[in-house]
Amino acid sequence: MDTATDLSCPPLALARHPEDPATQAFAGVIVQSMLAQRQPLIRGLNEDGFRTLVDAYFPGLACRNGTPDEKALALFEYDEFVDLVELLLDHRAGEEEMEVWLAHAIATAAMGENHLWQDMGLPNRKVLSALMQKHFPSLAALNDKDMKWKKFFYRQLCERSGILICKSPHCADCCDFRICFGPEDA
Repeated sequence: MDTATDLSCPPLALARHPEDPATQAFAGVIVQSMLAQRQPLIRGLNEDGFRTLVDAYFPGLACRNGTPDEKALALFEYDEFVDLVELLLDHRAGEEEMEVWLAHAIATAAMGENHLWQDMGLPNRKVLSALMQKHFPSLAALNDKDMKWKKFFYRQLCERSGILICKSPHCADCCDFRICFGPEDA
C-alpha cells in the first residue's frame, strides 16, 4: 500500500470540523479505501489536490492518495466513475474546489458494494441526503421519491445516455420497487 499512515490515527481525529458532513464524507471515503487497501484513496485527485484537501480538512494527517495498481487500472476502464463525477459536477451548488473534491469522493464510494452512505463511512442515509441537498441541490431535487442514492445515480446516468433500464414505466408499478426505495438497514 502506498499510503504513509495507518488507521491508528483516523482522519476524523485530526479534523478541523468533525461534525461537518463533508468532513465526515472525506474521512469516511479515505478510511474505507484504506480498509479495502484501495488506491487511490479518492479517485480522480492528483497528489497535490489530495494534499490540499487533507491540509484543509485534516491538518497533520500523513497519507498520500496513492496510485492504482494494474489490476485496478483495468477495472477503472469499465466503470462509470468519470460519468458520475460529471453528473455531480453538473449539479453542484457553487464553484468551490471542495465540491469538486466531494464529487470525486462520492464517485469513489459509489464504486463500492454497500449502500452509498456506508461506502462513504457516514453514520446514516440522512447525513448523505443532507450533504447532497447542500452541495448538489438540483440533483438532490430530482430524487424527489427518495430512491436509494446509487440506484438513483445509475438511473440518471442511463437517462443521460438514452438507455431505458426500468422494468416498468412508473416506479410504483415495478416489481423492484422495494429494492430501489426500501429501507437501508446497516
